[in-house]
Amino acid sequence: MNNLKLAALAVAFSSFAAGAIAAETPTAAGSMEKCYGVAMAGHNDCKAGAGTTCAGTAKMDYQPNAWKNVPEGTCTSIKTPKGTGTLTPM
Repeated sequence: MNNLKLAALAVAFSSFAAGAIAAETPTAAGSMEKCYGVAMAGHNDCKAGAGTTCAGTAKMDYQPNAWKNVPEGTCTSIKTPKGTGTLTPM
């Protein structure tokens, strides 16, 4: 019986810890924004303009019309060899 109580306690604690971690991630809070010009080749999030269809289709690093989801308010502070991120396609 003690093992059963211990197992139940472990499951409850794991669930609580997982919920606390998820609450701290920007995606859980929904506070993400599209940031153009920061994605590496093949690592963009969906549609990157003409000639592309969805995620992973950026042909070059920092492609001006390819975007990544980033935490809201951080895009324009992301520095790349080609400048900073932007909220609109370049």
